Amino acid sequence: MTQISLIGFGEAGTTFARAGGWEADARVFDVADKVAACAEAGTICCATAQAALVGADAILSVVTADAALTVAQDAAKLMAPGALFFDMNSVAPNTKREAAAAIEAAGGRYVDVAVMAPVDPARLAVPLFVSGPHAAAGASMLTALGFTKVRIVGDDVGRASTIKMLRSVMYKGVEALTAECLLACEAAGVTDEVLGSFGNDWSTGADYRLDRMMVHGTRRSAEMAEVVKTLEALGVAALMTRGTVERQAQLGGLGIKSPPEGLDAKLERLKA
Repeated sequence: MTQISLIGFGEAGTTFARAGGWEADARVFDVADKVAACAEAGTICCATAQAALVGADAILSVVTADAALTVAQDAAKLMAPGALFFDMNSVAPNTKREAAAAIEAAGGRYVDVAVMAPVDPARLAVPLFVSGPHAAAGASMLTALGFTKVRIVGDDVGRASTIKMLRSVMYKGVEALTAECLLACEAAGVTDEVLGSFGNDWSTGADYRLDRMMVHGTRRSAEMAEVVKTLEALGVAALMTRGTVERQAQLGGLGIKSPPEGLDAKLERLKA
């Protein structure tokens, strides 16, 4: 059996492990206490990164954007030569290139992976874009692990990341604009009128966007900071995206990890 190492055991890591039935084939390391989560998923919880990485054939890094480079640099010192390192984090292309340099220098095989949709409810059917010199080997391994929508998008590290980062300009930006619009609508007492002018289906989308920001805004803000780097490296001023960083951080910083059901209830909670 393939020995899997999961660095980070948040929403993505736990979802993949459970959906794949990896159980004891997966060793987990996270800086937070994940003993209960590992027990529920049947995975092996390791007290150190070294214990999680020893002998691993496939290493999946699923951490916050601001920790991704450090995780890769630390893993490079511990992983077996020839092991595949899947950097599934939402970071700028140059961040991934720096991480790849560390992994490759240690004899590992680095694969740039962009997770192109929320992992829940898609689970192992979430679209994955992969790139880099080991993309073919990486795609084969991911498929063997149970992922069903793996697409190779290029031979260069950073290409998959670029696609994800530029997509997030729009998707996370729309989330931030939605929150900003509705907060102002509530303050002015015109929410129903404004929502009504958008069309019947808009409220459902707004509800979902607020939910994602409340639960994941802090992580999304870190991702969008990487998007700023991506835009600036391309010579594009990140005028709108800098605002997205702040708005995502603001909602995520409220600490609402279990948002109430329904748009009206969420807006009431935000006013409290």
